[in-house]
Amino acid sequence: MTAVSDKPARRTARIEDPALLTGRGRFLDDLDPLPGTLTAAVVRSPHPHARIRGVDLERARRHPGVAAVIGPDEVTAALRPFPLALKVPMPYYPTATDKVRFVGEPVAVVVANDRYLAEDAAELVEIDYEPLPPVVDVEKALLPDAPRLHEDADGNVATDRTFTFGDVDEVFAKADHVVKGKYHFPRYSSTPMECYSVVAEWQDEGDGPAIQAWANFHGPFSMVAVLAGAFGLPTSRIRLMIPADNGGSFGIKAGIYPYVALMALASKHAGRPVRWTEDRIEHLLASSAGSDRAMWFEAAVSADGTVQGLRTDLVDNVGAYLRPPEPSTLYRCFGNITGAYKIDAVQIRSRAVVTNKTPTGLNRGFGGQQLYFGLERLMDKVAETCGLDPVELRRRNFVRHEDFPYATPSGGIYDSGDYHRALDMVVKNADYQALREEQREARARGEYFGLGVATIVDPSATNIGYVGLATPAEQRASGRGKSGSTEHVRISVDPSGLVSVLLGTVPQGQGHATVAQQVVADQLGLPLDQVRPIVEMDTATTPWTISSGSYSSRFAPLLTSALVEAAEKLAETIKIAGATLLGVAAEEVELHEGRIRLRAEPSRAVSFKHAAGLVHWDPGSLPEGTSARLYEEAAFTPPQSKAASRSDQINSSLCYGFVAELAVVRIDAETRELKLERVVTVHDAGTILNPTLLEGQVHGALAHALGGALFEEMRYTDAGQPTATFMDYLCPTSAETTFELNSDHLETPSPLTRLGAKGCGEGSCMSLPVAIANAVADALAPAGVDITSLPLHGNVLHELLTGSASETERNH
Repeated sequence: MTAVSDKPARRTARIEDPALLTGRGRFLDDLDPLPGTLTAAVVRSPHPHARIRGVDLERARRHPGVAAVIGPDEVTAALRPFPLALKVPMPYYPTATDKVRFVGEPVAVVVANDRYLAEDAAELVEIDYEPLPPVVDVEKALLPDAPRLHEDADGNVATDRTFTFGDVDEVFAKADHVVKGKYHFPRYSSTPMECYSVVAEWQDEGDGPAIQAWANFHGPFSMVAVLAGAFGLPTSRIRLMIPADNGGSFGIKAGIYPYVALMALASKHAGRPVRWTEDRIEHLLASSAGSDRAMWFEAAVSADGTVQGLRTDLVDNVGAYLRPPEPSTLYRCFGNITGAYKIDAVQIRSRAVVTNKTPTGLNRGFGGQQLYFGLERLMDKVAETCGLDPVELRRRNFVRHEDFPYATPSGGIYDSGDYHRALDMVVKNADYQALREEQREARARGEYFGLGVATIVDPSATNIGYVGLATPAEQRASGRGKSGSTEHVRISVDPSGLVSVLLGTVPQGQGHATVAQQVVADQLGLPLDQVRPIVEMDTATTPWTISSGSYSSRFAPLLTSALVEAAEKLAETIKIAGATLLGVAAEEVELHEGRIRLRAEPSRAVSFKHAAGLVHWDPGSLPEGTSARLYEEAAFTPPQSKAASRSDQINSSLCYGFVAELAVVRIDAETRELKLERVVTVHDAGTILNPTLLEGQVHGALAHALGGALFEEMRYTDAGQPTATFMDYLCPTSAETTFELNSDHLETPSPLTRLGAKGCGEGSCMSLPVAIANAVADALAPAGVDITSLPLHGNVLHELLTGSASETERNH
């Protein structure tokens, strides 16, 4: 049952900031958790594809100060391949074994007394490579004669599934229009300020080997089983600890676990703990990034612009290995594949393909960035085909407010929303008709001026069961399904009435502690300073399940719901204690401003502190049958998050928010400089918990999206050599984020979460790239230019306007 407060959201300041602003943050490089820790350097492949004919580690081992050097032989002797999300003969180890498959792939690790000695010795590792032909383009990798990355596999396709919901063929046969488009979304990352960092120790004790490791990972729980499987150890023998501060992740630090395994093995050989801190070149070269996607869309459309059927063919370039948690990017948005539109007949083909690029993973808005670039470009094409304004076309196809909860053909259950109202707010806030008039005047002067709209469903509280769709239903073992959106929390009250809240999600800047303090204080009727959040992610002490962690917009809908449930349990005990002191029944009291007071006579009250003290110091005075317990855990487990059905439908997220966004661009006709002049955005994230933090999330997502839309792309040459420095990989700076921003909010509370909240941190990462693309296409329409890929910086626009670049060149 949802318990939505009627109090306005608190605009409280972030309690995390004083420590960060005064240099008292607790990042992993600030900590020295184990005495005698050595330092590692990683030897990486300079080739995108080559057979390893031999590895000589002896010169490096003899170098002064070196404690251990390990390579492929040590890795294969101690480790099994990491367990994958599906059965496919493409084994993945933390280093190359038989051959290297991407530039930057680890081949050996040198452990020494300090980083300087380790780096010097790393240059002495001798590796004999036999170069092989590489393939980096995902469409070329599909060809029968493409270089094969994994010899035991039938080809480079790791998974290929087709899903059909409704009578798709009939709908397309009867359609007045069939609108088609091919699109490409680029590979880009999030470039967090803090790169990967690991401290690992191998412990060989009397009861068997064990591993303890520290890493700046945002969600270690799902990877405990993966690490345990690789080492052949029980999960109880692997302990992962995450420092209180993480200098950004945005999803990509999920890729750190191979280095945890690698450093643990290095520690075993060195006999001491080992630290490895990634540098910026290593991070760009070989850490993780969102997958680039080639995609084909078709819409069956009636004469009045109603989209009746949708066909999609999605091909994700996952790099050299299908590294867990991939193929998450393919399936994260399976339940919301039709976006904000009421489309009854859908066919989806989903393929993950390996190439000689760095393996991919999660990147803020993963899956949604790619999906909506294709879907929203297609909707603009449908509008053009039907002679409709893009705004009107969307209005005609939206799921209506009265249709909620709305079931999508692929199994998503949209919990709440009012898409028409949100879009109307954007139109009003932007003064849309005035902008169209400004465009007409600009075009009359020969200027490129465009407007782009994107309307997207924002999934949050991921149901991890969607990954099961990569395996055909008949191959999924009965009783072995995976599902869930569970989140745990622990709250306790000490004898002085101070409330401690243990969070199992380490934030990367979202303000989790601030919101947790606020939610618990509200539930217990306390001032904020009487609640102390503790951020601790430790697989040995933090309550957790596989799905726990800080990813996929889980905190607002899931963890706050667990906080409410744990606080309610504590509140009952405190009320009983307060009622005992007042000599009344517990049903007659309430919590208010740090006191337990009589509802009928508010002046009769005792302090929260005294009630807590009674439980601790005088439990014998409590009514018979009352537990003297001021320590509660709660696990919020929504029943709506289930495994994929036998008919391949799944509610891939618990909650579905909404973003309507308008971008205004101007392109200089001579220099091709693209200027984003204005963004008007409306977010519906359910109940707003903290307006300041919500706006911070919106601004951050817009900045990330701006990078992927206009600047950032991990380009590879045909020979497989990638960009690896900020001289080639361009990130937006504050100078590029000076556009006028109008940000507004709509609240349609979720009936499925305790506070009605949904996620809010990824929406604009999904909507702004395609809103900008739609605006650029609108601006360049008089020149007959179509926009089918990103990014859209000046060089790309020049090539598009002059026809000087092939599609293949643009898609690398």
